[in-house]
Amino acid sequence: MIFSNDINTAVHNLINGSPPGNPEIINRLTAGIDFLTDFWRDQYLYKYIKLGGSKIKFLTGNSGSGKSHCLEAFLSQAEGENFAVVSLNAKNTRIDDFKEIYMAVYNNINISEYLEKCTGKIIAEMGFKQSEIPPGENFADYLAEENLLDPITKREIRLQLNKMFMRNPMIDNNFALCCSLLTGGLLGHPTLEPNNRDLLLAWLSGGKEHKLSDYRKLGLSPARITKHNARHMLRSLVEIIKLAGYSGLIVGIDNLDVLIANSGLDLIRYSKQKREDAYEVIRELIDEIDKLHNIMFIFAFDTKLAEDENAGIKSYQALWMRIQNEVAGERFNRFGDMADLDRLAAQEYNVKIIAKMSESLADVVNTYRPERKTITPLNPTSVKLLVDQSEFGIMAIPRRVCVKMFKNVTDADNI
Repeated sequence: MIFSNDINTAVHNLINGSPPGNPEIINRLTAGIDFLTDFWRDQYLYKYIKLGGSKIKFLTGNSGSGKSHCLEAFLSQAEGENFAVVSLNAKNTRIDDFKEIYMAVYNNINISEYLEKCTGKIIAEMGFKQSEIPPGENFADYLAEENLLDPITKREIRLQLNKMFMRNPMIDNNFALCCSLLTGGLLGHPTLEPNNRDLLLAWLSGGKEHKLSDYRKLGLSPARITKHNARHMLRSLVEIIKLAGYSGLIVGIDNLDVLIANSGLDLIRYSKQKREDAYEVIRELIDEIDKLHNIMFIFAFDTKLAEDENAGIKSYQALWMRIQNEVAGERFNRFGDMADLDRLAAQEYNVKIIAKMSESLADVVNTYRPERKTITPLNPTSVKLLVDQSEFGIMAIPRRVCVKMFKNVTDADNI
């Protein structure tokens, strides 16, 4: 699972106005945002991305508008629709070098699990069933016990590995060789020593702890993963995910507004040059997105990143020209590349939606923390007043609901 917060932590987050980080709770709190997430699911998960397309979306809105929650909800949907899903936070992932993004994506998945699924395809192609192999044995062990591990069978295994990886035009040669050798190790032929396995995994991760000469001994060309080839490596990784039987890869990157943050508490801080490098990375990704397949990126950030003309996206015209909506209609455009959740709220968050939002929130808190103080949903008068007040000030509606419901709570642990 991409979100691993326990129930208590998830509820505590909700009460304090943060996304829960727990799929069970996320899926019970979709009032309002499902107008967008269900549309993205129908148009992109069911169709465009699954059929080989690639897309970049931007989620924006004021603090408390539900950006992070919306992102979590969509990623949870994607995971349920057989997509590999990675959730990143720009506060601890560098954005100014695409190699860093690739490494973060790679480190958030277990490539050995995907290659294990690839072995099942090879075993099936050779006329066997993976379920027939006893636990603790690999394919070669099973064949040897059946007196079937002859030179012809070994050659067929190598041919299948070559067909799946080395002859696949979507996979980089070094990447393909690494995956071929690792999958062969999982099959039991060709055999792979543990230290060589670690070496191959280190290359795939983009690490620099080994010399190029070490990789050359395994047949790899003397090249590392760099910012110049990282997008191609990501395309290779997505192809492995596809070969493993998944529909594609969805990557969510939250808190992109850290690019203009001035807090000394932030783990990563950006100088003007590093910030512009990050904008250029996103610009290049937009321009090269059609060269990727079965992948979707969603960047989430506060409105201030879009509006700040001195340091925000508008300060880097090469990027701003590519993501601004060319035609600004009166209605919220769900096909638009930039989705403004404040605008969505103004259009869709009526009395009925806000009441449902309040009821769902109270139900979740009371269900998962029954021993604590009972939280009651907002009454119709409070909901109507909240709707009227939402036309003034900058506090987003979802944040207003939380503040209104939990205004008498000073310590979430005492609820």
